[in-house]
This record gives sequence, structure tokens and C-alpha cells, in this order.
Amino acid sequence: MRVKAVIAYDGSGYFGFQKQTSTKQTVTFALEKALTSLQISSPITASGRTDAKVHASGQVIHFDLPTYWDDLVKLKSHLNHKLDDIYVKHITKVPDNFHARFWAKKRLYRYVFKNTRPSVFEKTYVSYYDTFNTSILHQALSLFEGEHNFEYFRKTGSDTHTTVRTIYSAKYMEYKGYHYIYFQANGFLRAQVRMMVDAAMLCAKGEMTLLQLQEQLDVKQKHTSRLASPEGLYLAKILY
Repeated sequence: MRVKAVIAYDGSGYFGFQKQTSTKQTVTFALEKALTSLQISSPITASGRTDAKVHASGQVIHFDLPTYWDDLVKLKSHLNHKLDDIYVKHITKVPDNFHARFWAKKRLYRYVFKNTRPSVFEKTYVSYYDTFNTSILHQALSLFEGEHNFEYFRKTGSDTHTTVRTIYSAKYMEYKGYHYIYFQANGFLRAQVRMMVDAAMLCAKGEMTLLQLQEQLDVKQKHTSRLASPEGLYLAKILY
């Protein structure tokens, strides 16, 4: 039986979601270790990867269960008992051909920052940018909306056959001293969100022009390859 699980995790202690040969400190390794302890040998497949120190409040994974694991409420309880920085929010039965990555229609990322230094209790969950122009930030984010070739907004090593993505919305809001940037798209390249956030913030801080941002979006000239810090980034929701 194939199941879909919606999970949240604190990424600050992990070197990313994907299993790696150089370290066991990944979200995938922790999940598969917990599953193995419950005699579930299936590998997990996720809707997408997240970088080191990046969090998730709505990551989706799928895996297959042996026939004797038919109590999904009990399974969720056992997994959450075994996991420390990962929480299983829901587990539901899905068709046998369901695929967490390929069936996903939209992905939503949230970036959280302050323009005062985060406290010691916030610094692994909130990023920092000082004074900026909110009007310019809105304009910069609006440039990302639509279909673009994001060749100049990715880390090398992206395993993809195309760098074209459609951004359905790119928005900014402020609430009680916290600043939020939201991106919803059909997919993202490796580190694309962090690069878009930092490029938009460079414009908002007067360190890059909107014209330069447009040139980079048009794949005419790369003006920045900086990444926003990972602490404020959350994979928020996957829509199917």
C-alpha cells in the first residue's frame, strides 16, 4: 500500500533533505531509519529537496507499506515517537502510482526575516536584512511572476532537463515586525528561491537596479549569484 505523508521539520541540524554519502545527518536518513525500525523497508520519495538548514512546514513524501501496516494513525504515532526534529502531520492512503514529486502541481515557499537582529532564540529560524524600500521590493518580486528561464537563478548541479519555470505569485508582507516573502510556482531549481530572495532584496536596498534584475531574468547578464541565508526559508505547502 502506498501512502502520502505531510511532514514538518526543523532543518537547522541537517545537511539538507536528500540522502548523502558523506553524512547521515539528513532528513531522509532520519526518516528511513525510523521506518526501518518499524520493519518498513521502503525508500521515501519527496516532493523536492531542501538545502542544509532549510525548514519545512508542509513537505510531502510517499513510501510503500507492507500489508500488516494498515493502521495509519498508529503508524503516525510510532514515527513521531521516534523522530526528534521531524513531525509527521498526516498519513493517507494514495493510489499505487502516486508520486510525491511528479504529481505535484504547485509548490509554495515562505521566507521569513527581520530588519532587526533576530534574538538567540530566533536566529536558526529567521533571517536578517536591515533597512530596505518596501515599494522597490514589491516591484522586484513582481518581475519574477510568469514563465521565465531561470538559468541565472540556480546553483550548478540542478538535475533538471529544463531551467524554465512558471512563478504563479511572488509576494511580500509584513506582520508584527516579521517580514515574509512568498513564492508559488510549478517548480524550483536548486537554490532558486534563496537566489531570488537575495536579488530582490539587493534591489530593495539600492544595491542593484530593477533593470539589472530584469537583465538577469532575461538571461542577458548575471549581476548576482548571492544566496539569502537558509535559516529563514520554509517549504510551506505542496498542491496536487
